Amino acid sequence: MASVTLKAGRERPLQQHHPWVFSGAIKPTRDTPQGGAVVDVLADDGMWLARGFYSSASQLRVRAATWQDDEPLDATWLRRRLAQALALRTPFLVHSTSACRLAFSESDGLPGLIVDRYGSFLVVQLLTQAMASRTHEITSALVELEEPDGIYERSDADVRAKEGLPAQEGLLWGDAPPAQLRLRPLQPPGMANEPPPLLVDIAGGQKTGHYLDQAANRARVAAYCAGARVLDCFCYSGGFSLYAALNRAAALTLVDSSPTALALARANLAMIDTPPLVEYVAGNVFHELRRYRAEHRRFDLIVLDPPKFVHSQNQSERAARAYKDINLLAMQLLVPGGILATFSCSGLLSNDLFQKIVFGAALDAHREVQIMERLGHAPDHPVLLSFPEGEYLKGLICRVA
Repeated sequence: MASVTLKAGRERPLQQHHPWVFSGAIKPTRDTPQGGAVVDVLADDGMWLARGFYSSASQLRVRAATWQDDEPLDATWLRRRLAQALALRTPFLVHSTSACRLAFSESDGLPGLIVDRYGSFLVVQLLTQAMASRTHEITSALVELEEPDGIYERSDADVRAKEGLPAQEGLLWGDAPPAQLRLRPLQPPGMANEPPPLLVDIAGGQKTGHYLDQAANRARVAAYCAGARVLDCFCYSGGFSLYAALNRAAALTLVDSSPTALALARANLAMIDTPPLVEYVAGNVFHELRRYRAEHRRFDLIVLDPPKFVHSQNQSERAARAYKDINLLAMQLLVPGGILATFSCSGLLSNDLFQKIVFGAALDAHREVQIMERLGHAPDHPVLLSFPEGEYLKGLICRVA
C-alpha cells in the first residue's frame, strides 16, 4: 500500500482524529500515489497514524477515514459506514419527513460523500477523487441498503474544481426523478395543520435540490411570525416563507436573484389554503434592501439566508464586509422590537466571528440587539467533535430594539 510521511511535529491533529492532512505537512517523495488511492499516513519516525484517501490535485492531500491499522478501506468498509450513517438517521426520519441527509461526508466518516434522500430518490455528491472513482461501489451499496427508485448525481459543487474534477450530474441508477418532487416538510411543534407538500427540483435546483440543513430552523423562525410583515431574503424555494405563512404571517416579501427559484417559491405558497399577502421580487438582495431603506419601508421580521460568501481564506475579509453590510441594512429596516433571523453557511467563518460581525452591524445601525436563539444544522447533519469544520451553518434569532 502507498504511504505518505508527515514532517516532524505535524502528527498531532491526526492523532486527535482530525481527518485532514494538507500538502504542507507531508514530506516530499519521488513515489507520488495516484489520485483517489488509499494511503497510510506515517509519522516522521515511521509510526503508523491513520489510513485515508489521497488527492493528487488538492492542497488537502489526504482525507483520513480510519485510525485502525487492520481496517481496509474497501467496498465492505464503504457499505458498513453507509449502514451506520443510515441507522443514525432513523429517529430523525420517524419524526420528520421523507427528505433527509443520509451521509454527511467527514462527519459520518465518509470524506467527500454526500447522500440526500428525497422521497424514493437518492441524490449523491461525489466531491473528491476517491469518491468519484468509487461511483459504482457507492451506487451498489445504496441500492442494497435503501432500495430507491433512482439515484441521481449532483456533483457540481465548487470543491470538485479543487480536486481537479469537472462538474458531473446525471442519473446513476434506476428511474430519473420527476421535474418537481412533492415532499412533506417538517411540522413545527404546536402547529395544528400539517404543512402542505413542498416542491423540490432535484436536477435543476440548488445544492442537491433543497436546503435540508435549514429544516428545523424554518420551524423555529415561524414561531415569531404570527401577524408579522416578513421579508425573506435569498428565499430560494420559499421554505422560510411557507412556514411563516402557516404561522399566520400578515404579509410576505420574497427576494431572490433567480426567477426560477421564485417560480418554485410561488408554487409552494400557492398550496396554502389561505395565504397572506405575498410579493415576489427578482433582484439583487443588497440592492433591494437599499431600495427599501430609501422608500422607508419597515418589516416586523427579516430572514437573511445568503449563499456562502467565504470560499477560501483569502476571501474572509471581503466576506465579513458583505455579512456586516447585509445585517446592517436589515436592522435599519426593522421596526423597534423587530426580529432578525440571520444565517451564515460559510464554514470558514466561525460562530464567534459571525456574532462579532452582527454586533458590529448593530453598532453602526445604532440598534440594541438581543440574541433570542442560536441555530445550527438540522439533526441529520451531525457534527463530529474532532472535525469542527463540519459545523458550517450558524444562525441567530435576534430582537432588534
